[in-house]
Amino acid sequence: MNRRTLERHLQRLDGFADPRVEFEQYPTPADLAAHLVHLAALQGDLDRPVVDLGSGTGVLALGACLAGARTVVGVERDAAALDTARANAARLDLPHDRLPDWVRGDATRLPLCVDGATRPDGTTRSDDTTQSDGTAQADGVTVLSNPPFGAQRGNEHADRAFLASAAEVATVSYSIHNDDSRAFVESFAADRGGEVTHAFAAEFDVDRQFAFHTDDRRTLQTELFRVEW
Repeated sequence: MNRRTLERHLQRLDGFADPRVEFEQYPTPADLAAHLVHLAALQGDLDRPVVDLGSGTGVLALGACLAGARTVVGVERDAAALDTARANAARLDLPHDRLPDWVRGDATRLPLCVDGATRPDGTTRSDDTTQSDGTAQADGVTVLSNPPFGAQRGNEHADRAFLASAAEVATVSYSIHNDDSRAFVESFAADRGGEVTHAFAAEFDVDRQFAFHTDDRRTLQTELFRVEW
């Protein structure tokens, strides 16, 4: 699936019905999500199991499914967001065996057992070692994440905990961070034996959704990083 088609599908998804400011719940824009997922597909990183840390309403997880990932797990602590993610998955009319596994939990408190994730019907994907085209899944795990930027008081450096989780479980991770984060991400990855292989500037559109917002829409300058761990 090309990037434009993927973006059109993701534009159909609902955002947070009642966003929680303490979780910095801002929906990942469809164009940015499509760019991230398309890059992961081009790099072959969707050939391994995918984990969306802090999956929110499911944009990145569902984007990975649409782009061909065989095994996708979304981890989110907000039950209401998970309900929206499940509804979004139903809207896309994905085959049953291509639906993400949704896990309610704290993405910063791992480990995860990805191979044992449970489907809604009670079965697991432990034996799913091949993709729909008959090719074998790659070893390891790919993490996708749009972590909180740590802009709210008491939530400073929140993205650090998400990177730490990625370092624990990922072979490769993709994550979105505030502008001017490259030195921090490179240093954080290097301290854990990782390396930033790709870095892109990206615009992140935020619509008015909290009382303290003064603009109907604001465009944030962000950066997208691919890290090999």
